[in-house]
Amino acid sequence: MVQGMTQQHKTVWWAFTLPLLAVLIWSMNITVTRYVADYISPVSISFYRWLVAFVVLTPFMLGKVWRERQLVLAHWKQLAVLGAFGMVLYQGLGYSAAHYTTATNMGIINAFIPVFTIFVSMLMLKDIPNRFAVVGSMLSFAGLLYVMAQGNFSQLVQSGGHLGDVMMVLAVFFYAFYGVFLKKWQLQIPLLISLYVQIIFALLYHLPFVLYLGLDAIDQHNVSSVLYAGIFPSLIAPLVWMLAVQMIGPNRTSIFMNLMPVCTAIIAKLWLGEAWTIYHSIGGLVILSGILLAQKKESILKTAKLNT
Repeated sequence: MVQGMTQQHKTVWWAFTLPLLAVLIWSMNITVTRYVADYISPVSISFYRWLVAFVVLTPFMLGKVWRERQLVLAHWKQLAVLGAFGMVLYQGLGYSAAHYTTATNMGIINAFIPVFTIFVSMLMLKDIPNRFAVVGSMLSFAGLLYVMAQGNFSQLVQSGGHLGDVMMVLAVFFYAFYGVFLKKWQLQIPLLISLYVQIIFALLYHLPFVLYLGLDAIDQHNVSSVLYAGIFPSLIAPLVWMLAVQMIGPNRTSIFMNLMPVCTAIIAKLWLGEAWTIYHSIGGLVILSGILLAQKKESILKTAKLNT
């Protein structure tokens, strides 16, 4: 009996390292995105990233997709939309934003995914947010504006904010749609098959841009970044994250996403020498407080269920 309890404890403890690993991989990718912006165009790295992921997955997935082709064909429109929002609009805008803002700011803005998801859910699923979600979202948005204004709201009004920050906000907004589409459709398709087909659509969407803008060559300056982007954040992190959701649940897993701004800032400081300023501290604290408040509904509902 004691041995069984010990084994369960070990399994639970180990499971909590999974979302942390995924967040570290994604945080590193934001910094990689900022670093490689000087060596490769957004279209090129975005295309190469999904091409690498496609090449790695194809030997394992092509046969499975063929066997499940009827299932894939029945949901190809949804998979096409998911590929557009999650892999092209979100990632493409993120790579473009890296040319105009810092990795630290990108990490902070990326933490807005849960907040934006609340409002997209309200629009698409008629899921009316409670007062905690509304107040928390407003608080987080104020913190975001404070960071974008570099601590001076009058500067934000005069300059209109950094183009990169605005592009990153749009990217995160599109990713919120991606999450809500997943929730709305709840496709009964194996996760790896879904991921593989979305990657195929992402590559197809890139083709017009590649033909019009061309591709930068892969060289010693960008090859490691391309390989990292194509393997770790594209394949390993999503699989680790999905495993964590299965083992510890979606709510506890999602909390780890709030660590991304801190992890990104630390990596960007050590690697790129980016400064963490007082306005990052104040704005980041306000944003994190708002995000945690916006998610309070989950714990309240859980408590109510346990008491009934």
